[in-house]
Amino acid sequence: MVDRLHLIGEDEDDLKVVSALLQDAAVLAGDVGYDAPRRRLALIANRYRWEAKQRTRVRAALTVGGVMKVQRRGWPADGATVLDLLALRRDGEALLLDFAGGPSLRLEVECVDLLLEDITDTWGAGSTPRHEA
Repeated sequence: MVDRLHLIGEDEDDLKVVSALLQDAAVLAGDVGYDAPRRRLALIANRYRWEAKQRTRVRAALTVGGVMKVQRRGWPADGATVLDLLALRRDGEALLLDFAGGPSLRLEVECVDLLLEDITDTWGAGSTPRHEA
């Protein structure tokens, strides 16, 4: 069994690490949820394991705390649409989750409060994600 990732992010440096670990994660649009009373956004993703020697993926959960408001741009109406997460980044007092092809989430947050956890065993990935210039 492979050790499962469990990271807490509380500052800008942590945000960069979490973003790098989630680059090219496959996310179903319907697997993103916002719990307004608890001010928490959560998503489930098939994360490419950039840190591993072998080409593998793992199911992972990202929780963002202290979320006061969520705005969606270009978000698909079909919850079965698969989105490719490109990056998490800071934009003033907000966190942006940028997806390939234009969809994005803008989270107004009190602070950086992230939890990234692998929640399944790994499986083989057919290929390594590539980015064309």
